[in-house]
Amino acid sequence: MQKNQQKTLIIGAAASGKSQYAEDILNNNVGKKLYLASANIYDEEMQEKVNKHKDRRGSDWTTIAEPLDAVRHIENLNIKEIMLFDCATMWLTNHFLEKSNIYHEIDLLVNSIKSSKGSIITVTNEVGSGIVPDNSMAREFRELQGKLNQKLATVASLVVTVIAGIPLILKHPQ
Repeated sequence: MQKNQQKTLIIGAAASGKSQYAEDILNNNVGKKLYLASANIYDEEMQEKVNKHKDRRGSDWTTIAEPLDAVRHIENLNIKEIMLFDCATMWLTNHFLEKSNIYHEIDLLVNSIKSSKGSIITVTNEVGSGIVPDNSMAREFRELQGKLNQKLATVASLVVTVIAGIPLILKHPQ
């Protein structure tokens, strides 16, 4: 993976197996493994999920907990590093709740991934396949998430959707 600094986007619904698939990709590659975690931990359920992910990854991963400033860590990647950014949806949620200039933040994130010296796998959620949300805030977030996913897919050389634990390639490296 590190020879061409591959940019991979893995997209799927909640509990689809996308994080496990991303971790498997990194575990099958050489290089320093970095895990950029964007989740804020607000309750026991989220803490249990974080612990499960940590246990699954093992001790040879370096975890960076960063709910907002993913760009700084992505920009600092070097050619010998492989980063799993999990996940873009939580990162977007954090900026949405902070009332950040979201379109600016999205552009910064996408540009940092595009120009990164290291390989990066970004995990994101597909939130637009369900019913139309019943409130304006949820509809606004769904729209933002869709725009973010489109931009991430544009800069990715490989795009994979995971459904029921099964990866389906949407875009192949050229």
